[in-house]
Formats: sequence, structure tokens, C-alpha cells
Amino acid sequence: MDAPKKPVPEVNPWAKPFWEAAREEKLIIQKCPDCSQHVFYPRLVCPHCFSKNLEWVEASGKGTIYSYTVVMNNSPSAFIDDIPYVVALIKLEEGVQMLSNIVECDLDQLTCDMPVEVTFEKLNDEFTLPKFRPVKA
Repeated sequence: MDAPKKPVPEVNPWAKPFWEAAREEKLIIQKCPDCSQHVFYPRLVCPHCFSKNLEWVEASGKGTIYSYTVVMNNSPSAFIDDIPYVVALIKLEEGVQMLSNIVECDLDQLTCDMPVEVTFEKLNDEFTLPKFRPVKA
């Protein structure tokens, strides 16, 4: 029995710029010029001051691992061939948090607060996913 295909993101109109930038291997997040706060995940209204005046800015692509888990076992699914894989909450330098995968790493070396940087994985012509890897010393 073949594993199902991996799902692709469902793109809301207000998140479209994020996915277009990722396809170009750029990590962008929103910033509110009214309160100067960065925002992620893409939204229509600033969660800090409720302004509708959100702009897109390029993120540094650097951050730290806030928390993570290593998936070692998975019932048959589209991700079975990826095991083991890391799902992590990344705190970007801009202060927002992003759920992603950690790649190109020794699983035994992972720690919270580990510095990471963005890298990109092309799924197809439409989607490229931002993922993170440990910063090389």
C-alpha cells in the first residue's frame, strides 16, 4: 500500500505574500507600523494594537529553538519516510515564534536555545517550505 501524498499548505489570501516569498527563498513576516511589533502567523489585524495597517518585512532568518520534539514513530502516513524528524517552535530574532522542522542536524545535539537559521525545501513549483538548521560554528 502506497503512503498518501504529503499535504500542502492551504493558503488564505492574507498569507499569499508569505508563500510567494518562500518560493523565492525569502522569509517574510508582518510588522505593524502603528505599534512597531512583528507579527507571525499572517493576519489581517495586528494582535497587539488591533491596527489593520500591517506591512510585510524580510526577517533575519535567525532564531533559537524554543521547544522541540523528535518524531520517532508514526502510524502509516505521508510522513513515514521522514522518520525520525524534528518539529520545533522557533523564536525568531524579531520576537515572533514559528512552528517548523529542524533539518541537517544530529538529533542528539539538539537543545532548547540552540541558534538556528532558515533554509528552504522546495515541495513543488507552487510551494517552498521554510525550515531551520543549526547555525554552523
